[in-house]
Formats: sequence, C-alpha cells, structure tokens
Amino acid sequence: MNKSSETAWIIERASTLGFDLCGVARPEKFSELERMREWLDRGYAGEMTYLADPRRTDPQGVLHGIRSVIVCALNYNSPSARSVDALQSAEGGAHGWISRYAWGQDYHEVLQQKLKSLAGSLSERFAAPFEARVYADTGPLHERVFAKHAGLGWLGKNTLLLNSRLGSCFFLGVILTTLDIPPTLDETEMPPPDLCGSCTKCLDACPTGALVEPYVMDSRLCISYLTIELRGSIPEILREPMGRHVFGCDICQDVCPWNRRAPVTLAEEFQPRAFPSASPEQHGQFPSVAGGGAEVESLFFPRLEWLADMNEEQFRAAFRGSAVKRTKWRGLVRNACIALGNSAPVRGSREHERACTLLRRLSASSEAPIAESAQWALSRIE
Repeated sequence: MNKSSETAWIIERASTLGFDLCGVARPEKFSELERMREWLDRGYAGEMTYLADPRRTDPQGVLHGIRSVIVCALNYNSPSARSVDALQSAEGGAHGWISRYAWGQDYHEVLQQKLKSLAGSLSERFAAPFEARVYADTGPLHERVFAKHAGLGWLGKNTLLLNSRLGSCFFLGVILTTLDIPPTLDETEMPPPDLCGSCTKCLDACPTGALVEPYVMDSRLCISYLTIELRGSIPEILREPMGRHVFGCDICQDVCPWNRRAPVTLAEEFQPRAFPSASPEQHGQFPSVAGGGAEVESLFFPRLEWLADMNEEQFRAAFRGSAVKRTKWRGLVRNACIALGNSAPVRGSREHERACTLLRRLSASSEAPIAESAQWALSRIE
C-alpha cells in the first residue's frame, strides 16, 4: 500500500469520521468500465436508462480536470437476522422483507454528510486551490470499480464489491477532486485478488436466476430491480420467485461466506426503524428500538397488511428520510400485494380473512399495477 503522507492523512481522517475503509484511485478508464458497454447492449439494465450515461465510462466527463478519486466505505451490517433465516420462519408468513440497507435513515443522507465533512477538511492539508465533488451513490460513475482499484476489495460473483474483513454489507461514496493525490496502490501493486474461488452460493441461491453467469447480473430478473426500479407491473413469471420481498433483496449477500463473520454495526442510523402503530398521526415518529408490546411496526420483517393498506399520505410519513421512498407508494403497495399472494395464510384463519378483504379492495384500485397484483395475489390465496 502507498505510504504517502497525503494519502495516509486522508485515510486517517476518513476513519475519524466513521468510515470503515478508504482508498484513492486514479480516474482512469478501467477495463471494467469498458465492459459495461457490452452489458448495456445485452439489455441487462432494463428500465435503468441512466446507466447508459457516457460519463460513467469516462470520469473526466463528471469533473473536468479530475486527478483523483477518493473512495469511502461505510458498514451498514446491523445485527438483526438475515433474510434467508427470517423468511423461512413458519411464524413469519404475514411479514415481508425490506433490504437491510433500508432499515434506518436514508444512506444517501448519512454518506453525503460524512463525505462533505471529509471533502471540507482537505483544505487543511492541501494549500493549492482545488475542486472537489461529492457523490453518495448519486453520481454518474461506478463506485465499486474505483473502490476495487483503490484497494478496497474485489468484484465478486454476485457483482458486488467484497472485502475480506467487511464482507459486502457496506455503502460506497466518492469524492472526485482535481488534487493530485498518490493512489493507495502504487504502480507495482495490483488490486486485491478475487477470493470467490469455486464458490457459487450466490448464483445457486438467487430465486429468479438474475445472476446469469459468474460476475454478470441481468437486472431485469433481480428482485431489487423488480421491487424498486421497475415502475409498471412485475412480470407474472417472476412474482412467485419473489417470495415475500417488498423492497430490495439480500439473498446473494446473506449466503456469501465472506459475510458470515463480517462485523456488525451498532450505528444508530442503520438500526431498524420501529414506531407505535396505534394511530396514523404517529407515523413519522421513529424510536430506533421497539418499545415493547404488540402495537409496534418495524422495518425489520414488516407486516404485509400494514404495508399494503397504506395510503399515499401514510407512506410519505412512514418513509420520510428513508431509502424506501424510492419505490414510491404505488410500488410498495404493489410489492406487498405480491408478497401477500406468496404468504400462504391458513384458509379460514383471521389472517386469511383479513388478507382476502384487503386484496379485494385493492383489486379495484385505479392504479393498474396495484389492481393487477392484488388480483393475482387473491387468486393464489382464496
């Protein structure tokens, strides 16, 4: 690793701000960026047209005069149960899965605040005028590629960045700057080796077959894409394999051996939101730990009826300052309907009766994706 005092100072400052990893890379047109063109040509991006932005393969197009990319990683691996365990619970049929990264505060806000603090501190070390631009998973660049070449890990078979200590449950943010900062890896060093080996657990576990081959994902089949990015109706052939996922999917990470012993974080902002559900006006008040009792809603393993029964106002209140808002109200209700159709409530039970009543009402929704999903779900459980 590069022992430059400037690079070491930045890494130390990032650690002080709470980042778990930090490295510096040159803004080069790495081969991984060039291969993105082929991936796009295959149609694997689906409706995510923003991924075709030409600046994603040329960092100079993002910031003119860029000379360095500072990459930071922040652990979000809160200690609650993993999806592959929770979703197999016989008692959890009426509950769905929200991806771990979205349980707490919107990570974009958390990352951006820390990155801005780091960027603002650069003038303490560097006297010459410079420009710096912060992106918290919000810019036209592929953070994981720069993270690899900054020495933070390797690109795994599930297409995510993997680190031998942290696993893969961390956020990536970058600072682009015109400062000439020595890269973490000098000219004689290669990025960390690929330690996936012969393991194919992520490919084998994906219920929709989105990992069409090692290191290649067809986003159109990915549960995260289907539940978040896709705005219309979810293809019927993929609804049953979705199971009870209502926002994102953690399966390929939860089965990865590198995440088995990864450290957890107790950072308050990434713990599951939990709040009383007694009255609509209480939505938006989120103590991070449930205060006990049955009348508590949580973003960890949430009740499907609660999600499906939300109106737009309740959705905005419940998910203010949350990454879940990206799927929008109609998307979340659509997803909850499909999850209810996969929840297999016992016929004749109160749970079954409530689910059928709710789905019948949603079948008449003026929102076509909701109505269609509710009708499909009703046909499955009636």
